[in-house]
Amino acid sequence: MCPADLTPNPSPDLSDLPDVRTSPPPIVRGGPVELADGVYVIPDNRVELVPNVGIVVGEHAALVIDTGMGPRNGAHVLEQARRLAGDRHLYLTLTHFHPEHGFGAQAFKGAATIVYNASQRAELHRKGAAYVEMFKGLSAAAAAELEGVELVDPDLVYEGRAELDLGGRKAELRAVGPAHTGSDQVIVIDDRVLFGGDLIETRIFPIAPYFPPYDVDVDGAAWIGVLDELAAREPEIVVPGHGEVAGVSLIRDVRDYLGYVYGEASRLRAAGVSADETAARIDEQARARWSTWERPEWIGFAARAFYAGAHR
Repeated sequence: MCPADLTPNPSPDLSDLPDVRTSPPPIVRGGPVELADGVYVIPDNRVELVPNVGIVVGEHAALVIDTGMGPRNGAHVLEQARRLAGDRHLYLTLTHFHPEHGFGAQAFKGAATIVYNASQRAELHRKGAAYVEMFKGLSAAAAAELEGVELVDPDLVYEGRAELDLGGRKAELRAVGPAHTGSDQVIVIDDRVLFGGDLIETRIFPIAPYFPPYDVDVDGAAWIGVLDELAAREPEIVVPGHGEVAGVSLIRDVRDYLGYVYGEASRLRAAGVSADETAARIDEQARARWSTWERPEWIGFAARAFYAGAHR
């Protein structure tokens, strides 16, 4: 449990966020689909506030990647992992601290070894309680899934990079933040399968959690750099935080969008254009250029975040 004296910051204004009040409940449903030998995903089925959940099974251990939001989702993921892994030792890790990815971890406490990077643990301590309140405000269904949620500390913490030997299958955990958050993590399985969390989405405008003054850790330049590095590794299979599984071209597609936003935000800021006008111009152009992508509400958040970061 996170320390009790961590008082949540006031929640930011939610009016500009995507409206999920009429979306299906944010519940992880169904069973795992095998992507490669011993590597599975429980697909998000493009349901709002549901992530792609990974389960990787080796000869003597298994790794779960993300839990869904709240104790009910966490329990479902644990059940599916146990069904695949049997009595193998379980590990749990999270791509980042956001509620829909990791706030079901309490179901794994005592049932798995929970592994975070050090920055991820620190960010959870700083922001976790505030994010619970913010996500409860998104919809009644989200609030219901977060009822009784507990913020769970890891059993193991690493700096930089860690490797888990699952038995005939290698999982590389690598801290790559700040980017989408201050403490993003990617997981690479046998140098073939990449779990990218919300660094990468399929046909969804990337989520830029820029909520000044509460949360301003999103870093456009670093995010682009991370995607360049990941694309250079040429993974065969890419599992995004949300949306369908794809190949390395998905990383390049997201990188191209972020590069456009960052470049335009930097150019317009240097020309003396205001942040609001910059966001409006980028929003109009991006909607036209990436017309098949969902949740364009996130364009303005990215534009303002990258505008603010252009002076760094």
